[in-house]
Amino acid sequence: MDIPRTGLSRRALLGALSWTPVFHLLPARGATLAAPPAFPGGISIYQQAYENWSGEIEVDGVWTCAPATPADVVTLANWARANGWKLRAKGKSHNWSPLVIPAGAAGNTVLVDTTQHLTAVSVGSGTVTAQTGVTMESLLGTLEGAGYGLTATPAPGDLTLGGVLAIDGHGTAVPKTGETLTPGHTFGSVSNLVVSLKAVTWNGSAYALRTFQRGDAQIAALLVNLGRSFITEVTLRVGANKRLRCQSFYHINVNDMFAPPASAGSSSFAGYVNSTGRVEAIWFPFTTVPWLKVWSVAPSKPLFAKQVNSPYNYPFSDFLSEAASDLLSQIVAGNAGLTPTFENTQMAVVGSGLILTGTWDIWGWSKNTLLYVRPTTLRVTANGYAILTTRANIQRVVSEFYTYYKNALNAYAALGRYPMNGPLEIRVTGLDNPADAQVAGAVSPQLSALRPRPDHPDWNVAVWLDILTVPGTPYAQQFYRETEQWILANYTYAGVRPEWSKGWGYSGTATWADAGFRDTVIPAAYRAGQPVGDNWDTAVGTLNALDPHRVFSNSFLDALLD
Repeated sequence: MDIPRTGLSRRALLGALSWTPVFHLLPARGATLAAPPAFPGGISIYQQAYENWSGEIEVDGVWTCAPATPADVVTLANWARANGWKLRAKGKSHNWSPLVIPAGAAGNTVLVDTTQHLTAVSVGSGTVTAQTGVTMESLLGTLEGAGYGLTATPAPGDLTLGGVLAIDGHGTAVPKTGETLTPGHTFGSVSNLVVSLKAVTWNGSAYALRTFQRGDAQIAALLVNLGRSFITEVTLRVGANKRLRCQSFYHINVNDMFAPPASAGSSSFAGYVNSTGRVEAIWFPFTTVPWLKVWSVAPSKPLFAKQVNSPYNYPFSDFLSEAASDLLSQIVAGNAGLTPTFENTQMAVVGSGLILTGTWDIWGWSKNTLLYVRPTTLRVTANGYAILTTRANIQRVVSEFYTYYKNALNAYAALGRYPMNGPLEIRVTGLDNPADAQVAGAVSPQLSALRPRPDHPDWNVAVWLDILTVPGTPYAQQFYRETEQWILANYTYAGVRPEWSKGWGYSGTATWADAGFRDTVIPAAYRAGQPVGDNWDTAVGTLNALDPHRVFSNSFLDALLD
C-alpha cells in the first residue's frame, strides 16, 4: 500500500494502516463480478474485497465462500476442477506474502473462508484434533482448559491453525542451558507437532478427503504446504501446560546486547538465551536500548510478578500513541528526517507503558504471556530470514547483523534517507526434530525453514531476523534488496532460508520479484544437505501429484513450485 505523500491527519493515517473488508455482495444483489458458473448449491458465496496484513496486496473484489463442512470443501474442489477455477484457503489474512492471492485481479478464484464454520476442536490424551479455521487464541484457550499448552507460538492470536501450519509458524524458544524437552512439546515450529492430518487430494478420478499419518512419506510436503494444498483437520501432539514468567528489560545498551562474541557479557543476547532459552529483542533504529522480552518457566508466581489471566498484556503496543502517529503522519507526508525522533518516541512509549501498566514482569499460563500482538497493532511490512547455525554462534549471527544494519541505516541517514521506520526483531528457535511428535517413523517437514540439515548436525538453532517499515516508505525496496544480498553473502558458516509469510526475493523495486532468488536461491536452500528423494524437488512433486489440476494454486505458487 503506497501511502500518499501529502499531509495526513492522525485519523486518516490510522485508517490507512488498518483495514478490514466491510462489504459482502451477493451474486444477485450488487455483485460487480460475473458469478462463478454452476456454483454448488448450499454453500454461501459472496463478493468481497481482499487485503493482506500490510496492505501491499489488494484485490477490489474476489468471490468468497464459507463451507460448513470438510465435505463441502471436497464438493468445491471437484466443482473448481470441472469449471477451470481455483480455490484459495483464507483464514485471517495475517500474511505478508502472495501465498493466498497475488496483487491485482483474482481471476477465476474463489477464496474459501475457513473461519466461519471449520473451527471444531477436540482434546484427547496428549493430543488435540482441530479443524484448520480455528484461531490460535481459541485453540490455546481450549488446550489451557484441558491442562495442555505449547512451548512457543506466533505472537498474534488471530492466526488460524491452517495458516500457521502452511508457513511453519513459530515462536521463540530453545532449551536453556541444562534444560530437557518436556514430552509433547517442541522447540521447533507448530507443524512439527502434527501427528496426522486430513487433506483434500486427487485420488485418480476425483478430489476426496484423505488422512495422512506422520510416518507417511507424502505428509512431509503437507506439514508446511504454503497453501498449495487444502488441509481441513489436524491432530497435534501436546504436552502439559506451563506457567511462564515474562520479564521486559529496556536498560541494556544495544551495543552491549549485540556485542561481538569476544566482548559479549552476561547482558548479551546469547547470554539471556543461555539463561532462559526464550528471548525476543525488539530494537527501534536510532535508539540506544532495545525492548528485551525474556520468558522463563516458573511453576510458582515470583514475588513481584503480576499475574495475568488473559493474553495481550501490552496495550501500549496495540495502538500508535498520539505523539507517535502525529510524527508518522509527517514522515509519510515527506518529512523522513523525523524518523529518529519517531523511533525514540516509540521506545519511550514502551518504557512508560511497561511501568504504567505494571507489565514489566508478568506471570501466567503460557498462552497469556506468549500472545501479545492484536490486529490493531501498526501494520508494517517485514522481511524475514531464518539463519540455521550452532548454539555457540548465536551471538555472532546477531552481532554481525546488528553491525551491518546500524551502519547501513547511518549511511542512508547521511544522505537524508530513512528507509526503515519500524523495529528490528530477533528471535531464536530450535529446529523441527520429528521425534518430538512421538510417532514411530515420523518424517521431517520438507518445506519448513526449521528443517534440520543432516550434513550439519551441529546446526541446532535458527536465528530469525526481521526488519520492519511502513509500506511505501521511500528507498525501502532498495534497502531490503541490499540487506537480503548481504545476508546471503555473509552467513557462509550457516544456512539461510526465507520466512515464507514475510518479504523476500527483492528486486530493488518490488518484493517477491527477484526470479533468481525464487528459482535458484530458495530451491538450493531446501536441497542443501538433504538426501535425494527427500528434499525440495520431492516436496514439489508430492504437492503436484496430490493436486495435479492445480485447483489449490495461484500464479505465484505456480512459479515458485514449478
